Amino acid sequence: MRLRVEFTTEPFDLDDVPPHAVAAREAVQAAPLDTVDVGPFGNTAEGRADAVLAAVDDLLRKSLDAGATRVSLQVNVVAEPDA
Repeated sequence: MRLRVEFTTEPFDLDDVPPHAVAAREAVQAAPLDTVDVGPFGNTAEGRADAVLAAVDDLLRKSLDAGATRVSLQVNVVAEPDA
């Protein structure tokens, strides 16, 4: 099974990237995922279910430890790519 996670962390800061956003970004970029797209207002990552779920656990723990007061995320099952 493949999953896609979309997530944001708060509070927002329009002047600087907050430490909790950096922590979340680094967590997904370090994970063995197939795609990671980091943006200023939302992020997505996609890969095998076990890798996405482990990355979600890591990004939640690290972003909350770094000061996030809210992490919003959505996880979707996505179609397997044609082999």
